[in-house]
Amino acid sequence: QVQLVESGGGLVQAGGSLRLSCAASGGTFSYYAVGWFRQAPGKEREFVASISWSGGTTYYSDSVRGRFTISRDNAKNTVYLQMNSLKPDETGVYYCAVRTGVGYTARAAGYANWGQGTQVSVSS
Repeated sequence: QVQLVESGGGLVQAGGSLRLSCAASGGTFSYYAVGWFRQAPGKEREFVASISWSGGTTYYSDSVRGRFTISRDNAKNTVYLQMNSLKPDETGVYYCAVRTGVGYTARAAGYANWGQGTQVSVSS
């Protein structure tokens, strides 16, 4: 059973950058595609980005494409999310999870083994 732990969140000014990490243990992490999601207070969890098991294929939501970069290092069992030009409305808890099915999906129901999340706060 893969367990995920997110880290790297914090407080940043608008226009700033953060790099989130999603570290895995307890399973064969390199077999899985991984997604990043975020959830603002009072809102549903929304898809941010995903990456295939090999790292060769990535997907982004329209709102972050060109500013965020997802990557992975399977030797370190870690997936990263580099976030640049952050905006105040991107404040929330950021989660990573493994893809449980085949192919791309932006639906949270298509992922499992969620981490506890890491808080990102962007001030204006």
